[in-house]
Amino acid sequence: MTLSATGTYRIAAVPGDGIGKETVAAARRVLDVVAQNEGFTLNWIEYPWGCDYYFETGRMMPVDGISKLAESDAILLGAVGRADVPDHVSLWGLLIPIRRSFDQYVSLRPARLLPGIESPLAPSREALDVVIVRENTEGEYSEVGGRLFAGQPGEIAIQEAVFTRVGIERIARYAFELAGTRTGRVASATKSNGIVHTMPFWDEVVDEVAQDYPEVELTRFHVDALAALLVLDPGRFDVILGSNLFGDILSDLAAALVGSIGIAPCGNIDPTRRNPSMFEPIHGSAPDIVGKGIANPIGQIWSAAMMLEHLQEFKAASGIIAAIESVIASGIKTPDLGGTHNTDEVTDAVISAYLSSTGVK
Repeated sequence: MTLSATGTYRIAAVPGDGIGKETVAAARRVLDVVAQNEGFTLNWIEYPWGCDYYFETGRMMPVDGISKLAESDAILLGAVGRADVPDHVSLWGLLIPIRRSFDQYVSLRPARLLPGIESPLAPSREALDVVIVRENTEGEYSEVGGRLFAGQPGEIAIQEAVFTRVGIERIARYAFELAGTRTGRVASATKSNGIVHTMPFWDEVVDEVAQDYPEVELTRFHVDALAALLVLDPGRFDVILGSNLFGDILSDLAAALVGSIGIAPCGNIDPTRRNPSMFEPIHGSAPDIVGKGIANPIGQIWSAAMMLEHLQEFKAASGIIAAIESVIASGIKTPDLGGTHNTDEVTDAVISAYLSSTGVK
């Protein structure tokens, strides 16, 4: 994948399941307005893959799904999962193969408390602004293992974590370089007091990488203590570096602390740009609110802004973020944030705020 030289981008849209179909539609409305205003073109190719497709075909996506996505400049994903499909079937049939086939080894997850949102951490809310850098292709989420003696009293399940020097080094380097553009602090999540092989290896490689970044302060935390401190004193954290499992859990915690998982964005990034990167909110398919029109579109819209930033449409990306901040500060919020507005109203407000900021009426 190479960046467009003409300002025209081929974007694969995979709405997926549940509210993903609603939030992707909302984000596309915002992006189409922004693209027209900023003078670039988004050519959308929508793929109806997910659990509905699974019940029709027995697969979450077609056999040539990855090769189809490879033709895009970026991927905008909604949500994956449905109550009547086991999670390991839905995720390993769509989301995880995309991440691994395209070597999207960085899961970038910012969490920042926006004006107009009340956090459970009211005394510290001004200080909550972190970015979690999660290793995204190996670690605890491996396919190595199996089950024996199914259904018998002695049934066994074995799951192996897989950590490589290359995998740890490259995600650590990404975190240190990102910290260098912020406040220069990296907190590395570990559990080397209890996990005696992979986590000491993680610590050793992260320490080695740190030697190349003397201007960045590295602090090591056991992940359980880090989770507690993220609640008690979030201001001490800036960039948090974690393995696949630890980064996943900590990013959901951070999203809750900034008000709602409904606003939390994510970029699954291949920093080499050899492959398309994928952008998605970290919330799930939320079957309990499907069709009610109250899904929070902010996480999807913010993820779309991250996509534009990755495509180096920086002005457009910052304009969307500013519009999101303006809308939430004005009190236009969905019920998960304590508001009374629906998905379309919030989306319309983001578009209106963006256009007003650019002088378009």
